[in-house]
Amino acid sequence: MKVDILAIGIHPDDVELSCAGTLIKEVKAGKKVAILDLSEGELGTRGNAETRKKEAAAAAELMGVSSRVILNMRDVFFTYDEAHIRQIVTYIRLFQPEIILCNAPHDRHPDHGKAGKLIADAAFYSGLVKIKTHHNSEEQKPWRPQAVYHYIQDRFIKPDVVVDVTAEIDAKMRAILAYSSQFYNPDSAEPATPISGQDFMDFVKAKMRVVGREAGVEYGEGYVVTRTPAVNSLLELK
Repeated sequence: MKVDILAIGIHPDDVELSCAGTLIKEVKAGKKVAILDLSEGELGTRGNAETRKKEAAAAAELMGVSSRVILNMRDVFFTYDEAHIRQIVTYIRLFQPEIILCNAPHDRHPDHGKAGKLIADAAFYSGLVKIKTHHNSEEQKPWRPQAVYHYIQDRFIKPDVVVDVTAEIDAKMRAILAYSSQFYNPDSAEPATPISGQDFMDFVKAKMRVVGREAGVEYGEGYVVTRTPAVNSLLELK
């Protein structure tokens, strides 16, 4: 089950909107990627839990990820407590990722900031020997990823790191549009929301252009970090 990257979001579609280009790029490079959705997004205005599960599976196939797991934490009403931390720790130890990508540290939707802290803290606790977790009745070994990167969501945050996803932009947009219940679909009879209009897709791409411009690329996905990353040489940086 070991993967190189574990992307975690509180809602199905958080990952697609924020870091799908990065995941697609790494899959093309031969890396193993898994996605963990903490809730079913059941309180979203459009669609329902079952619909979103099907859409998430379709998006995962388009991105080429190795595995996608959707947990049943309560959309909106999940809490920061031992039970939720242990649930995330179990999957971190199961997938043993080198890095974790997760929700923004603060955002328009309160769930995003709440989840960002929950996930980042769980990544640290996953390395503590005395926290015991089990999967399929077997005790798990501690595992701490090398780094946690918070992707940028609705509100702009100046990134610490930018990934050039210019070559992956079309594939990313296809993955987003797999959520036909949530995003632009001219045949949908669902209520309109701030993210369901055709102009929202333009916003997504425009925001990626802004992030990319910061790094001198056409389209970028940005990340913020709490631990300063290190490189062996400044020549490794673009």
